Amino acid sequence: MSFRSAGFRPAALGGMIALVFALSASVVVAQDAKPAEAAPASATTAAQKSSAGAPGVDALPSAPADSGKQASAAPSAAASAAQPAAPAEVAAVAKPGDAAAGQGKAAACGACHGMDGNSTDSQYPKLAGQHESYIVRQLTHFKAGQRQNPIMMGMAAPLSEQDMHDLGAYFATKQSLPGVADAALVQQGETLFRQGDVERGIPACMACHSIDGRGNPGAAYPQLTSQHAQYIEKTLKSWRDGTTWGDDAQAKIMPAIAKKLDDKDIAALSSYVEGLHVNDAAGPNKPATP
Repeated sequence: MSFRSAGFRPAALGGMIALVFALSASVVVAQDAKPAEAAPASATTAAQKSSAGAPGVDALPSAPADSGKQASAAPSAAASAAQPAAPAEVAAVAKPGDAAAGQGKAAACGACHGMDGNSTDSQYPKLAGQHESYIVRQLTHFKAGQRQNPIMMGMAAPLSEQDMHDLGAYFATKQSLPGVADAALVQQGETLFRQGDVERGIPACMACHSIDGRGNPGAAYPQLTSQHAQYIEKTLKSWRDGTTWGDDAQAKIMPAIAKKLDDKDIAALSSYVEGLHVNDAAGPNKPATP
């Protein structure tokens, strides 16, 4: 059938063809402009199951919304870990005592022990000439409550280890003033001090405290020379009754020895020690007597 027989004119046909092309073009443009639709939930679930079920493959978790921030933070964290850690704070270690510093700190000690360490009251021990190590040891015991004395525990409580060393260094530079021994007790006291008593298992005092009573600073054995007899006697009896100054092996030496001493032994030794003194030019002498 010809166009003419159907009653269509060429011009009209050309217009219809143009209209069809225009409509087709607008449909294509509209499809391109529409956003991509999300995949159906069923399809997504199927894909996840397929991935998770794949042999030899671990399902990866979905990236969080701020994965970009975490990725950027990772290098800085790694850099921080690579940097060396700051050194730990080192505890302060006490230095050898400073006698000059100790002199100022010793002002509080003078009321009982004398400003130069030579106490005038025999119930308080002389500190003059005593070893730094021994003074530090005893102050440490007082501070820890291992040696009981209400006055000294209170005095030692605020002291640092360096304070203790400074005080010890100061008193170590002083010289103890000699006392006087009872002439009637010198022979027995000297025998015990220099020879001991083998039959009773009593060692000679000079074995630890030296022949002149100056002690042994390396082993922290104290100086006994010129110490008040009353103080020595009270201390030996206290040890004999079970008192200890500390809980280490060294603290148990004197209590064990004191248990073997009777009252006469203690009186003789205490008097002998008080009169014991040293003539630096001639060496150890006999104790001074009345």
